[in-house]
Amino acid sequence: MSFATTVYESSKKSIEGLEPSNVWNYFLTLSQIPRPSKKEEKVVQYLRNYAKENNFNIIVDKLGNCVVQVPATQGYENAPVVAIQGHIDMVCEKNKETIHDFENDPISLIRTDDGKWITADNTTLGADNGIGVCCGLAVATDPTVIHGPLELLFTVDEEQGMSGVKALTPDLLKAKYLLNLDTEEADCFYVACAGGVDTVGSFLIEEEDLLKENYTPISLMVSGLKGGHSGLEINTGKANAIKLIGRLLEKIMNCSELNNFKVFKIEGGDKPNAIPRECIVNAYLKTEKLTIIEQLVEEFDCLMKQEFHVGDANVKIVVKKENYDNNDEKVVKVFTTQFLEKIKQTILAIPSGIIQLSQVIDGLTETSTSLSIIQIKEDKQLTIVTSQRSSIDSAKDYISSSVASVFKLAGANNIMHKGSYPGWKLDLNSELFLTCKKVFYDLYQREPKAKAIHAGLETGLLGAVFPGLDMISFGPTIVGIHAPGEKVLIEDVVQSYELTKAVLLEIAKKRN
Repeated sequence: MSFATTVYESSKKSIEGLEPSNVWNYFLTLSQIPRPSKKEEKVVQYLRNYAKENNFNIIVDKLGNCVVQVPATQGYENAPVVAIQGHIDMVCEKNKETIHDFENDPISLIRTDDGKWITADNTTLGADNGIGVCCGLAVATDPTVIHGPLELLFTVDEEQGMSGVKALTPDLLKAKYLLNLDTEEADCFYVACAGGVDTVGSFLIEEEDLLKENYTPISLMVSGLKGGHSGLEINTGKANAIKLIGRLLEKIMNCSELNNFKVFKIEGGDKPNAIPRECIVNAYLKTEKLTIIEQLVEEFDCLMKQEFHVGDANVKIVVKKENYDNNDEKVVKVFTTQFLEKIKQTILAIPSGIIQLSQVIDGLTETSTSLSIIQIKEDKQLTIVTSQRSSIDSAKDYISSSVASVFKLAGANNIMHKGSYPGWKLDLNSELFLTCKKVFYDLYQREPKAKAIHAGLETGLLGAVFPGLDMISFGPTIVGIHAPGEKVLIEDVVQSYELTKAVLLEIAKKRN
């Protein structure tokens, strides 16, 4: 039996008996299709086949965004057109020791021991936004659902810059209403979201020669962190692996007995929108100084375990001997002391966390910034990537300028802002919101919460492309998104599907 078949059979067993069965069956199929951001071709082909099998028309633009046009239930042809929208790419994260090729391997679905959640095997699950996509696929083919004309809008590359939704054109949709199924909290309707931008600084690496004799190659490693979405979870007290490496470098470089500590590589984080879980420094150190750095790192590890005993209790910081050298070279290139000092100070100076809480919605993070990635490029550039978010455009511009100022003061040779996207303005008098609020109360005899989200939803950009489009966002509870351990609450998938069907029925009743 092949690996893919084994994963499929195991995953199929994990969702056995779950309702709504049509949603879970679509999710099982989707999970077997690799779909990293910017590499969604296989999913696009699956959607083409889905449309053909169900006699639906499908439009695919040059980037791979898809609109599946679904005819109305008989008798409801004159109801308002409703778009159901989600993104088909997923964040691809795994633990360092996990072997998984996101471009070729299927996701293995696992039901938790308590039977309440579906998660994955040491990788991200892709419930963000796979469950929403599958809800759309299911309602369109469910004969029990009454609806007017539907447009299933599936976008690409939401997770790495939203290039898909940015490429949409106004003639693509006819919808009056849009249901975005890309939020992760049940009992809530999201009616506003933050805008965002990435600010990137690059530094030309300054090197010197090091005679390796009497030096031992070592690594410093921060691991065991939870990570997560750098907008939604920026207020949870989680540690940032790059920040911790910066703090550790500060202690090492302030220790006079370790003045021969020589670094040649720093890498941490790999997604602009994820809190970095791991960071590693590769270096050389005089052999007789190993005991000193081992003691210093052990003390720092204990200190961080105390500091993050709630937010990131499993933080692990270690130093170990390495074997970098596969040749007999006696001299190697390392960072100059001045360059390492510059990078260390930059890491420490860049803000990362909440900048401002909302003055309108209690408890909502209004403005934040996250230190996301540090990596070395092939052109001898050390690049630092940060991500800013705010529900107020001027505040977003301010904090991105603040981060750029840190890069400028540190002597970065290239600074740029990229991937900017607008927020979605709050409107509690929206016709669609009021309709959804009524439907929710009729179903569950309780009031839903109206919320704004400190993350970039595609609704912000959709509102710019389709002026006047009445939008709302909802979905089941998903925790740990953008990190291994991501899981979706089974019972909330039931509720989300019921709600989608009921909202479509209520709108279908508005026949001309």
